[in-house]
Amino acid sequence: MNSSNGSLAMQRITRLVDENSFMEIGSLVTARSTDFNLATTDTPSDGVITGHGLIDGNLVFIYSQDASVLNGTIGEMHAKKIASVYDMAMKMGAPVIGFIDCAGIRLQESVDALDGFGQIYAKEVAASGVIPQISAIFGSCGGGLSVVPALCDFAFIEESKGKMFVNSPNAIDGNRVDKCDTSAAKFQGEENGCIDAVGTEDEILASIRELVGMLPLNNEGDVYTCECEDDLNRACENMAVMKGDPRYVLSEVSDGHVFFETKASYAKDMVTGFIKLNGMTVGAVANCTEVYDEEGKKSEEFDAVLSAKGCEKAAEFVQFCDAFEIPVLTLTNVKGFKACMCAEKRLAKALAHMTAAFAGATCPKVNLITGEAYGSAYVAMNSKSIGADFVYAWPDAKVGMMDAELAAKIMYADASADELSEKAKEYDALQGSVATAARRGYVDLILDPADTRKYLVNAFELLYTKYEGVPDKKHRTK
Repeated sequence: MNSSNGSLAMQRITRLVDENSFMEIGSLVTARSTDFNLATTDTPSDGVITGHGLIDGNLVFIYSQDASVLNGTIGEMHAKKIASVYDMAMKMGAPVIGFIDCAGIRLQESVDALDGFGQIYAKEVAASGVIPQISAIFGSCGGGLSVVPALCDFAFIEESKGKMFVNSPNAIDGNRVDKCDTSAAKFQGEENGCIDAVGTEDEILASIRELVGMLPLNNEGDVYTCECEDDLNRACENMAVMKGDPRYVLSEVSDGHVFFETKASYAKDMVTGFIKLNGMTVGAVANCTEVYDEEGKKSEEFDAVLSAKGCEKAAEFVQFCDAFEIPVLTLTNVKGFKACMCAEKRLAKALAHMTAAFAGATCPKVNLITGEAYGSAYVAMNSKSIGADFVYAWPDAKVGMMDAELAAKIMYADASADELSEKAKEYDALQGSVATAARRGYVDLILDPADTRKYLVNAFELLYTKYEGVPDKKHRTK
């Protein structure tokens, strides 16, 4: 039963959900306030269409702001409708999807509208970790409204008309829109850490459909979300050649070569996203040193180090996966920390956040070392020491305190070049090789890159029934 409303807000909903599956709730609601001539103003649905529908047969709840009604501004009843959608979604254990196209708080309703903002915030916080929350910004999303997509688990923004900001660009000292549009989709996608992808409306709607199909519907849902038609023992050729770009590696091991990347333009030195292994959704976190374009040409390059932004990106993703009992796979290739003034201001806190996320997660955790794994940077990347259930490594991986040549220079500062070379080889054999780490139990298996898929499938199948009790406490303090 679809609403007769032919607005753009309704069109977005019908393009998202399965055909004829959307049922509107609260279609007769209008603004309750009569101040400042609102009584004579037509406010159909009070500027937001709410209801439920199906995506590939999966129940979802949706709200879509209608910019043709008072510019989509949030008033008392508008907010109550969104809050009601959250209440129903929580009862039914189904995701909430919000389409944002709003000029902000409705000035005519003042404190009632402010209270409505608070109700939406409270519902998002209550739903966090219980049901997935997805938002898409198709118009303006400014001021306090920017908190709404930031509280969601996943957020998308339309590339040309989407605007997200806390302060408008011209309100920032020394800035102008024509100089740097800080509200633009590109800027927000690269800088604010909330946006998963920038694209056209059709691309965003397609991405949301794909994402819903990969996620459990709630925190008690199953991570087996589809049947696997791919060969579980399929060999993954040429993995080591492009190991610097984990997108390629993850696509190779995944069922049907599917990899859904999150926060794609933010902190590109850390890659996060979802893959499928025998129909099971697995969250992936990976260090990235190279980016290849669609033609297979290297387009970007990064040092194998942890950055503050990368650590925060990884931490939030791991926390989401753990909340929904989604297994986590890490691809490790790291040798240290980013060294610059900006990083130094934030890195310790961000590193602690990521370390705590990995160590505190009770979901299944597997680490695959594809390159270098040096020092405390490696320890923080889901090592055996902080709780990985299995640690695998490729034969040419390096595991240890630091690069052998650097270690030799520190230990034998006055040695000749020949002696340093000899000591470096000795250090590498005794303290830096993956075989040494395996003999000590820090690596469970050294495997051929081509066999990666079948071993990962086996590991997560084994860990499916994992249960790990935790001490009785309210929450951690960091």
